[in-house]
Amino acid sequence: MILETVVVGPLMVNCYIVGCEATREGLVIDPGGDAEKILSVVARHDLSIVQIINTHGHFDHVGANQALMEAFGVGLRIHELDAPMLAHADITALKYGLKAENSPPPTAFLSDGDTISFGKCRLTVLHTPGHTRGGCSLYGEGVVFTGDTLFAESVGRTDFPGGSSATLLKSIREKLLTLPDTTIVYPGHGPATTISHESLHNPYLNDSAIF
Repeated sequence: MILETVVVGPLMVNCYIVGCEATREGLVIDPGGDAEKILSVVARHDLSIVQIINTHGHFDHVGANQALMEAFGVGLRIHELDAPMLAHADITALKYGLKAENSPPPTAFLSDGDTISFGKCRLTVLHTPGHTRGGCSLYGEGVVFTGDTLFAESVGRTDFPGGSSATLLKSIREKLLTLPDTTIVYPGHGPATTISHESLHNPYLNDSAIF
């Protein structure tokens, strides 16, 4: 599988471009901004993008949705519970002194257990709420894209509307830590890690963690 990370926007979101080596079909995951950078990487890999995916609806992960939907002529998927955020990204960003572009509505929803196909590659949707109510992770091909649910030795914030620390920990323990230890974790911000490393070293996942 082709996989390249593009760090975009003022909050340094990891946008992931993934593709099938055999067919050159691909996905863009969390295009938070800087559409031209993303377009350049897609062109360099000679990919035909078939879908745009948002792991959740926060403004820093959706800012280039419209530009890429228009450039590639493709649809957008996000979980139904987070879809209402897309139309208010600009207002939310202003609360933090930042600018963001609103997104068009999704053309389809993500649901737990869905399969997303691009060429010969497959990713399974895991509904992992806690950071947001509709947060999702995407698992397959030996990797998992966790959005803002799980980071390297950290976890997503739960103090935003719709957040819940208890729900987040349940999602991580039941949906992510049950994946094979060798699974590479590609989070929404920061460096990649592995399920094994987080199981052993993430301080937020021990029984006494409070956040």
